Amino acid sequence: MHEKDRHRVILSAVQDRSLVTVNDLCSLTGASEATTRRDINTLDEQKRLRRVRGGAEAITSKPFVGLAGRPFSVNETMQIAEKQAIAAAAVEICEDGEPIIINGGTTTFQMVHPLASRRMQVFTNSFPIAEHLLKNTQNTVMLSGGIIYREQNIILSPFDNDVTRNFYAKRMFMGAQGIGPLGLMEQDPLLIQAEQKLIGQAEELIVLVDSSKFGNRSSLVLCPLERIDTIITDEGIEDRTAAMLESADVSLIVVPIGAAQKDGVAS
Repeated sequence: MHEKDRHRVILSAVQDRSLVTVNDLCSLTGASEATTRRDINTLDEQKRLRRVRGGAEAITSKPFVGLAGRPFSVNETMQIAEKQAIAAAAVEICEDGEPIIINGGTTTFQMVHPLASRRMQVFTNSFPIAEHLLKNTQNTVMLSGGIIYREQNIILSPFDNDVTRNFYAKRMFMGAQGIGPLGLMEQDPLLIQAEQKLIGQAEELIVLVDSSKFGNRSSLVLCPLERIDTIITDEGIEDRTAAMLESADVSLIVVPIGAAQKDGVAS
């Protein structure tokens, strides 16, 4: 990761959690401790964050509490090849003209590129997905209403009777924080409430996750495995995990890493 990219990740992480340790930043950027400390010193000198013992903190606090989890700008730098291949496979399932829901996330965002050659009716709660589709494709786009959470670039409504209830979808595409025997897992109750509402508007639920998500766990379950129709993942999935999904009657699509680049949708 180049210096400019590391700085972007560090600043995003600090704004998300206010106080971040050196070890946390090393994990996020993949850089050594010495490099991370130099980055913190540089950003401190530029007055873009404040260096503290063992890490860094934001200079200004956030205006309101955000959602739990890493921000969009950090997640989009991870497992890029896997996400592109998974997203390309997801678009292959779609038929022109049908209504679909695309939940906000960095894996589902990669669907926007292969969707450039399609004409779909897309409902999304993701500001960047909606913006890209409007500017670069011929798809019809409907955006949910509510509060924009800047770190995740997602729109959530606190009201039960919002526009979501008026949209029917053949399929819903979404990611997840983690997947285990109990089902899909997320970290934030607000996110779960919004996503459960969207799931209720779709006939089929298709989950897009890279294989690392099968090792993640969270304290909150979004929905059981039995509610999922299809999971699209990469070839890093373990045999025992595939067997778990099969026993729950979940269809599994395994995409070779690099498939998206071969199809010409790599960024």
